[in-house]
Amino acid sequence: MKVVPEAFFRRNEANQIHRMSSIIQLLPDHVANQIAAGEVVQRPASVVKELLENAVDAGATDIKLIIKDAGKSLVQVIDNGKGMSVTDSRLCFERHATSKIRLAEDLFSLSTKGFRGEALASIAAIAHVEMKTRQDQEELGTQLVIEGSKFIAQDVAVLPKGTSFSVKNLFFNIPARRNFLKSDTVEHRHILDEFQRVALAHPNIHFTMYHNGSEMFNLPQSNFRQRIVNIFSGKTNEKLVPIQESTEIVGIQGFVSKPEFAKKNRGEQFFFVNDRFIKSGYLHHAIMAAYEGLLKDGSQPSYFIYLNVPPNTIDINIHPTKTEIKFDDEHALYAILRSSVKHSLGQFNVAPVLDFDRDSNLDTPYGYEGKEASMPIIQVDANFNPFGNPEPSLAKSYSGGSSYSSSGNSGNSFSSYKKQEPSSWESLYVGLKQDTETITQIEDIEFESEEVTGSLFNDKEIEEVVHRTYQIHKKYIVSPIKSGMVIIDQQRAHQRVLYEQFLTNMTVHQASSQQLLFPLNLYFSSTEINLITELQLSLINTGFVFEEINDDSVVISGLPVNVTESEVSILLEQLLSDLQDGIPESSFSQNDSIAKSMAKSLAVKTGTYLTEKEQENLVNGLFACKEPNVSPFHKPTFITMRVEDLDKKFAV
Repeated sequence: MKVVPEAFFRRNEANQIHRMSSIIQLLPDHVANQIAAGEVVQRPASVVKELLENAVDAGATDIKLIIKDAGKSLVQVIDNGKGMSVTDSRLCFERHATSKIRLAEDLFSLSTKGFRGEALASIAAIAHVEMKTRQDQEELGTQLVIEGSKFIAQDVAVLPKGTSFSVKNLFFNIPARRNFLKSDTVEHRHILDEFQRVALAHPNIHFTMYHNGSEMFNLPQSNFRQRIVNIFSGKTNEKLVPIQESTEIVGIQGFVSKPEFAKKNRGEQFFFVNDRFIKSGYLHHAIMAAYEGLLKDGSQPSYFIYLNVPPNTIDINIHPTKTEIKFDDEHALYAILRSSVKHSLGQFNVAPVLDFDRDSNLDTPYGYEGKEASMPIIQVDANFNPFGNPEPSLAKSYSGGSSYSSSGNSGNSFSSYKKQEPSSWESLYVGLKQDTETITQIEDIEFESEEVTGSLFNDKEIEEVVHRTYQIHKKYIVSPIKSGMVIIDQQRAHQRVLYEQFLTNMTVHQASSQQLLFPLNLYFSSTEINLITELQLSLINTGFVFEEINDDSVVISGLPVNVTESEVSILLEQLLSDLQDGIPESSFSQNDSIAKSMAKSLAVKTGTYLTEKEQENLVNGLFACKEPNVSPFHKPTFITMRVEDLDKKFAV
């Protein structure tokens, strides 16, 4: 047996280690930063969020946001905070560099926004960054220029107090990532969302926002309610119901909307925990439970809830964007939030109460409050005899049935009427005999009789005149055909008919409008107004006539022919909800989206009774469409059942 030397095994082990070390390598810093940037910076709105939160943490009282081309070309945030020194201005762009935490335990008692120390490093790795900063006690500031994590220049400059970050050409060195960005409309909407979330959480800070040189928001320092009104138009103030609750577990304040102002979308729903915006389906369910029985199906209330909890009872480091939070006692928080909202809805007479309708006319006038009621005085005439003869002077005479005469005496005597006979009563019957004879003569007149046939149609025609359609459970329409019968879903069929009508009108530009006697004035938030402005031309092609579009309202003087005044608000609300993820760039895709949304809103719903004429019109309209087989949402509109299929059901 040959013995293998130990050195042989050592040499093979070394070779294996060498081969393994050639596979696993450490990434270069610029590559690692680009990969890390993908977790923090997903779109321009991510940059806006990080820079705004840094400005808030810096103690700024005035923050300006300037963007161009929906943040793809420029995102600039200027604040008047405490600024940074020369050393801090260089260190802030290093990974895991932060001024918020020192120990791992600090993660469980955070009171600031950013703390991960990766935001600025990630932004600098995939954009051109220029930073200008100066502290209050310093005379000169620092200006830095960074391109793709490389320091290009560092200069001393005369600058105002605070910090200015300019992020240009986002994802310039990652073209694939830049190509995945959505349209300017979508990216701009995401930026608006981030701006509103930060602005709502800090009403004590003056925020200003500019897009492509035009001012979009100018929010002065105010309280929570005024900040909400300034962002979501002036009519929002009428919709809000305040909430106030303080317990050992959580302090709750904020506002919820009245049930009658509920919307189809969930755009105006905000939770803030310790001035940080969060998303929580669990807490949202608590709000919906408080509205139980007050909302229509599919409606969503607006709410702006500010929660204040001890920092050591939450964990906010479970998600890269820090929009999800873990609470220590979620069940207690759920119960407190639900009861607080329900109490406020009832306290402000929003929720229905067990009370009968009362007449306000029965209320005691203010002038009689506190006064004692006076007892009525009853006077009795002891000498009055109802069976005695009345005095002649009190008798009322009746002559000829046309005039009355009376003479007064004591008001408590019985009055009688004496009827006078007419002097010439025979005159009442003059000519009666002659009229009777005339009537008798009429009976002798013979009329031409009509021949009554058995039926308007013969028996063969009667067999052909049958009901062409039948409605089942107010949902399906059954119509017989030669091979059997067709069963039509009335809602999907009507959606297809309306969809093709709207699409044709928008394409041919020949939509008809019905003018309103009194124009409609509808109120929307600034974000919704922007969407309506972009959709204005397409809506005009469907039949809408816009008299004017203001900052927080639109005035409509004309509607499409098949739209009623009561449906306008619902239709536009559904349209904005469907297009909240962005308006398609191409005109055809935009028209297609609008036609689908309007068809969904106006189509006859399941559970609606249709007359036989309406059923026939719907069936004829469906099979006159270009694509009658499916709805605009690619669902079948009808099915056919042959006679052979029915025969099989009855086969024994």
